[in-house]
Amino acid sequence: MRLNTLSPAIGSKTGKKRLGRGLGSGLGKTSGKGHKGQYARKGGYHKVGFEGGQMPLQRRLPKVGFRSHMKPTRAEVRLDQLERIEAEVIDVAVLKAAGLVNIYADRVKVVKSGELKRKVTLKGVYATAGAKQAIEAAGGKVEE
Repeated sequence: MRLNTLSPAIGSKTGKKRLGRGLGSGLGKTSGKGHKGQYARKGGYHKVGFEGGQMPLQRRLPKVGFRSHMKPTRAEVRLDQLERIEAEVIDVAVLKAAGLVNIYADRVKVVKSGELKRKVTLKGVYATAGAKQAIEAAGGKVEE
């Protein structure tokens, strides 16, 4: 194969339309622009979504939804998930390594859901009041 023998596949390239070259060309007279109207005229342009002065669809519909920018950096862990981690001292790095929280999480909170039967120490991990009680009842402690 040589560079001078390469050519595009048949049908992959189409020729430029030659507008306004007589009726026989199929693109004569109005040059494919139809009759009159804004698009037929020189400089016939309007913004995306413009509906001729009518209230555009994106403004007729109500605003909906909310996406928190804090969500990727916050995470929750249940007590029964803490039960499965072998480490005695649990911090954010241990939770990330165990795959329980997002790698971008910088604040983690333990919520009271499920049971905790063994002693664990939380370092730099927040806990709800109920979760804190459950951890202390199991012999553990929460250090913030």
